[in-house]
Amino acid sequence: MVNITKKSNTLRVAIATATVKVSKQETIDAIEQRKIPKGDVFEFARAAGLFGVKKTSDVIPDCHPLPVEYTAITYQIEGLTIIINVEVHTIYKTGVEVEAMHGASVTALTMYDMLKPIDKGVEIENIRLLKKSGGKSDLKNDKFPEIKAAVVVCSDSVFENKAHDTSGKTIISRLEQWGINTAKYEIVPDEMDTIRNKAIELNKSGFQLVIFTGGTGLSPRDVTPEAIAPLIDRKIEGLMETARRYGQERMPYAMLSRGVAGFIGETLVFTFPGSKGGVEESLDALFPQVLHLFKVVKGEKH
Repeated sequence: MVNITKKSNTLRVAIATATVKVSKQETIDAIEQRKIPKGDVFEFARAAGLFGVKKTSDVIPDCHPLPVEYTAITYQIEGLTIIINVEVHTIYKTGVEVEAMHGASVTALTMYDMLKPIDKGVEIENIRLLKKSGGKSDLKNDKFPEIKAAVVVCSDSVFENKAHDTSGKTIISRLEQWGINTAKYEIVPDEMDTIRNKAIELNKSGFQLVIFTGGTGLSPRDVTPEAIAPLIDRKIEGLMETARRYGQERMPYAMLSRGVAGFIGETLVFTFPGSKGGVEESLDALFPQVLHLFKVVKGEKH
């Protein structure tokens, strides 16, 4: 199965359709009048479709078991064709498009089975996905080349060439995925005044996104939050709360990170952990969706 442990729970919706075509009007009349010998076609097929949605992971090997939180199965008759629509919702890490299509398939097959004694010309014509939404796939094509970004590594050991930077370079690489070029990359020691002055300098230079990595823990030299917090005009508590919650679900020490985030003037500033893993988790938790903040602050709607 595909590894989805890095994904976050979001509302995911899928709508699938299937069509069942009969060969004569008498079949449609018998369905509508509830005169099919095997029973009420619409209700039996709906019940079977609900089971199909719920049991998808039991029969499709690579599908993840997931909580199905809403399913609706509706019908529309057009001439000799019955159009089946299946809508499925979940709040989970992966989508429900296969669940919706499986539900539509089972609904159509149940109709076929119930109708074949009176109509040998029944056909299942089409099963397809109509719509899906939710998760980062909605944002996968979004690019933000207009954002001027800077990455600052706060580390005594890296500044003194006693260690190699991995976290800063990870941030730069990930930003490139969203079309963002890192115009400035710097390494500074764990000194409060140096970090604070660097934030002020980058803000005055017109940088829209500044990410500091390192110095967010609890060692005596971890002073990045203390350096940055007094400069923030508009603190956004939810950003780092989200990052910590995401990290805590994956390792037990994420709760010790003291990172802060918010706007210094028109510059969005983050303070991420100094480890490569901590940075990756913070980026997975917040990006690229957080980049839409730049549209919001300009007065555009979400």
